[in-house]
Amino acid sequence: MEALRQDDPRRFGRFTALARLHESASAVRYAARDSRTGEPAVVTAARPALAAVPAFRRRFLAEARIAERLAGGWVASPLDTGDGPEAGAAEDGPGPLWTATAYVPALPLAEAVRIAGPLPERPLRILGAGVAEILARVHAAGSVLQGLAPDTVLLAADGPRLTAFGPLGAAAAAEAKPGGQLSVRLGYLTPEQIEGREVGTPSDLFVLGLLLAYAATGTTPFTGGPAEEAARRIARDEPGLDAVPDALRALIAGCLAKDPAARPTAGTVAAELALEGAAGLARGGWLPDRLAAAVADQEARVLTLETPRETPREAVDGGGSPGASAPGEREGGDATRFLATGSQPPRTDRATTQLALPHEPAPSPDGGPAVLVPGQFTPPREPAAAPGGESAALVPARSAPPVPLAAPAGSAVAANTAAVPHQGHGGPAPYPAAALPAATGPSAGGPGGPGGPAAGPMVSLPLPPAPAPVPDPAAGRRALLITGAAAVGGLIVGGGAVAALGSGDTAAATAERPAPKPRRTLPGQAPEPRWIHRHPASEAPPLTTALWQDRLLIVTSESRASAIDLRTGERVWQRADAAGGQAALAAGGALCFVASPTEFLWLSPKDGTVTRRVRYADGFADLPGLRVGRVAGQSGPVVWFTGSHTVTVKAPKPEKGKKRGKDQEVVRAYFFAYDIVRRRELWRTRVPAGRAPGTPAYSLVAERSGDLLVRQEAATLTAADVRAAKGKGSIRSFDQKTGKPLWTERYGRVSPAAGITGDEDGRLYGAVGADLQAFEADTAKPLWRVEGSEGSVFGRPVVAGPLIHTTESGQRVGAVERKSGRVIWRRSTEVPGPGNAPSITLSAGGKTLFAADATQVTAFAAADGRRLWKFQDIGAAEPAGATVSAPYRVLTVGTTVVVQRDRSFYAFPAA
Repeated sequence: MEALRQDDPRRFGRFTALARLHESASAVRYAARDSRTGEPAVVTAARPALAAVPAFRRRFLAEARIAERLAGGWVASPLDTGDGPEAGAAEDGPGPLWTATAYVPALPLAEAVRIAGPLPERPLRILGAGVAEILARVHAAGSVLQGLAPDTVLLAADGPRLTAFGPLGAAAAAEAKPGGQLSVRLGYLTPEQIEGREVGTPSDLFVLGLLLAYAATGTTPFTGGPAEEAARRIARDEPGLDAVPDALRALIAGCLAKDPAARPTAGTVAAELALEGAAGLARGGWLPDRLAAAVADQEARVLTLETPRETPREAVDGGGSPGASAPGEREGGDATRFLATGSQPPRTDRATTQLALPHEPAPSPDGGPAVLVPGQFTPPREPAAAPGGESAALVPARSAPPVPLAAPAGSAVAANTAAVPHQGHGGPAPYPAAALPAATGPSAGGPGGPGGPAAGPMVSLPLPPAPAPVPDPAAGRRALLITGAAAVGGLIVGGGAVAALGSGDTAAATAERPAPKPRRTLPGQAPEPRWIHRHPASEAPPLTTALWQDRLLIVTSESRASAIDLRTGERVWQRADAAGGQAALAAGGALCFVASPTEFLWLSPKDGTVTRRVRYADGFADLPGLRVGRVAGQSGPVVWFTGSHTVTVKAPKPEKGKKRGKDQEVVRAYFFAYDIVRRRELWRTRVPAGRAPGTPAYSLVAERSGDLLVRQEAATLTAADVRAAKGKGSIRSFDQKTGKPLWTERYGRVSPAAGITGDEDGRLYGAVGADLQAFEADTAKPLWRVEGSEGSVFGRPVVAGPLIHTTESGQRVGAVERKSGRVIWRRSTEVPGPGNAPSITLSAGGKTLFAADATQVTAFAAADGRRLWKFQDIGAAEPAGATVSAPYRVLTVGTTVVVQRDRSFYAFPAA
């Protein structure tokens, strides 16, 4: 961490920059303070020379959107993004480009290894499991991350964090080329990249293997041998893993398999490293003492940073150019005040720097060998480059002085060409620099000429779609020349891969991907989905989903209802008639019942044809203007629902000599029972109206032989109802046959919104404070109590034979005996941090309990609580897709469980 330079911006929107944390090839990271909350934050500001390139801006913002979709768990929460011109920005240039995230005290992996040496086995497992959990979410949507590097993976007190979500964040060098093209050199290569094939999800696993090997040994596994043979070693040789702990060697070797299809999936790696999840394994602390102290010290320093004094120039929002000065240069001035720190040359603060320069051993006073600090791990030093510039062995590219990238002589765009090599990192160069034969042609070389340090194999960097420019055949040929040169000349110079991107194009791969081989399944790994279905982005998002027998998944939206075949995941029909449907239920064995906003529909499951419809105006002619609420519950052919309509109540006849009063509009509400097979109303009964527009929402709590127990949802209670309840919820009983109201009862301190359910034996189970309590339904007599965790509340339980399954906002689920309240088992979902209680669903076979929340779906053995597997995704696969924050939902039928998140549906086998 170092003081701000004179030309660093002081403000990014509402964030005030306090200090420099780290420089990368594409951006500068600043410690900052949020002016709204006063909390510390981290601002990542793109280098202006790169931000001026449209392709870079699109990719930068695409990676920011990916970070937003991944937020939570091991990804810091995003706070804001700056993408437009701000005050003080040049009128003819683009505005500052930056993102802000919550500050999490952490050290980069490279810095951690430098401070404390290789990590022990337990921290290694937590590190690998945490990163693999993120990769699993990315890969579930068919995307590739390409964001792993020793400086993009951080070690925090509660687990690892990832800070890069694409090639830009992990780039070893980035260059703006003539013609609006962008060249990015990655820090790590994979065998498929060396061979010129397209990267895929297995490529992320290869890099994860490299990171774990580095964390376990302090060096990367392919650095031994002549530099000019580095590409061959990566593509053909076995990695050197002798120093890796025995228990992890086979897994890391599997990640480093040459054949992408032979590498394990991210879910497999996460499960094998930490079956209980990274968060569970890290509980109670996971960092070695020296690293824990360094993280704590960094936090203390950041919290005491003072806001810099502003000059008129500095006070302009967005002013300055992040990283504009050459690395190592500093202007005078008192830009930022640290405790006991004034203006001074850049230095590395080993104990507190979040992302820092590598520490070199201090030279001996007598000119002898370097002096090693006791207790400090220093990676093995390799011989320096031979005279003449040829590299004989590994030379840390990040510690080399920056080399200006020369534009072609006489080029009109030379002044606008900017190159930013990656430097200032704390980790070793991943691979040796290699002197490779230069390609022919004017574009053959990298910035240093043919075979220069920016050359490397072509990789595909998908960009969000942009308006297509007017075709320019010449520009297309220029892009092709650069692409071809990168693929032919210099496969590994500088230890990286290069992508040359045109102003509006995405680099395309031409090699076919190998057919995947069957993968082994491990406990903790989600099974391979039987199918994945994406609800079209061109259609309105799903409103409700339901399973029709074991054949169809019915999805309703504002524009239509559609059916997906449960065997294949293919859409088989769609009907606009059923648009806005709020329920899709089985009407016997032949039809599908849908309640739309204006009518009941019976659809053919074969093709969606409407075979019968009952408009509310016709079926309930005596209730003009009936508004039907949501279905409260179903039992066989009978559904229960609420509805309301508005009537005019005439003012009473006035007494002699007085004026007649005004007529009043009054809402009348009803509770209905309806047979959806025989298509007729069974009964209705008047109930109190709810909050405007007046229809109360009921949910079925229990169905008994003689009556129904229902509760009105808290959101539809009127203000008078809330005041009368005094914080307590009510259960209403209705006769099954006639609908006659029987009684209304309150149970202890069960609130109107508390989780509650009942059984056929006359017991209710509800959340009371932090505990779960059982009551006799008819008398409200307490029966037993299960203590919860402090600060946690129980959600709605699920009855299953002699047990009830429980869920808590402390991210725990369990099983309790219905009669005695004895706890059978209790397990954590391992979701970091508190939140809402997961929604729990039992499989049709009763053997598996699924817990779904906004982060993941976790499967447990219902009998003993064994954690079977978990599943995460990031929703949309496209970088330009909308941020997905919807929770997961689980539906089960037969041997299939369907997991939904927003527009994505996954079908898994279930016991």
